[in-house]
Amino acid sequence: MNDLDTASAAAPLRRYALGVEYDGSEFSGWQRLVRPGEPARPEHAPRGEATVQTTLEEALSFVAGTGIEVVCAGRTDAGVHASCQVVHFDSPVERDPRGWTLGATSRLPPSVCVRWCIPVAADFHARFSARARRYRYRILNRAVRPALQRQYLSWERRPLDADAMHRAAQALLGENDFSAFRTVHCQAPHARRDLQHIAVRRDGDIVEMEVQANAFLHHMVRNIVGSLLPVGRGDRPEGWIAELLAGRDRTVAGPTAPSAGLVFVGPRYPAECQLPAEVSL
Repeated sequence: MNDLDTASAAAPLRRYALGVEYDGSEFSGWQRLVRPGEPARPEHAPRGEATVQTTLEEALSFVAGTGIEVVCAGRTDAGVHASCQVVHFDSPVERDPRGWTLGATSRLPPSVCVRWCIPVAADFHARFSARARRYRYRILNRAVRPALQRQYLSWERRPLDADAMHRAAQALLGENDFSAFRTVHCQAPHARRDLQHIAVRRDGDIVEMEVQANAFLHHMVRNIVGSLLPVGRGDRPEGWIAELLAGRDRTVAGPTAPSAGLVFVGPRYPAECQLPAEVSL
């Protein structure tokens, strides 16, 4: 071990939180596919192999001059976007928040940026300190598919009754077993979640759903949207959503909605974490 390695090993770790914005279209989701120490993916790897986590860690490691690993508030799937994903990381070297923010962003592709950086307490945890998470799903509801903004919109050609979808969705509020809305690949130990807010509204040709819960199951939001669509089209009654929830059977619920319309708005933390207002309760 040389003198630089010895100094780095002896340096106390400083914990930072970041707000990260990304377009998930080019990524295989958030989670790292290659573990630290394994061969890095080729510079010109086929599209879809890159992950947001790996891309961000490489940028932060360049700024730090040493390896950095991050922990996120909520993992997103391939094609899903985030307006303010929150991560934390520990660094043996100090950089001011501006240095982390601008330095990392300068090393990131155009589809990812670090919006802010804040030093946090050593016991802050991006995942476990969060009290809620928020998602938004947007559907272009018109006869013709989108050309502009297509990577951020789902598309439904048949007219949707957004008010009926909103009324049906209220059956999901509260702490419930959401087995009907989880993928068979979900690894969560149980399906109980506290859904705190859900709203469906129309703005012109856009139908938008906003939802907040203490946590979400794998594909939970997209499966809720996929089950609300038949209600919006008039193929199912409003009470069908309550029946699905009570039945806990994924096989009879609607299909998983496309990833393109989904944005992870961000987590929410107690005020004592002293994070920006957009991610605070």
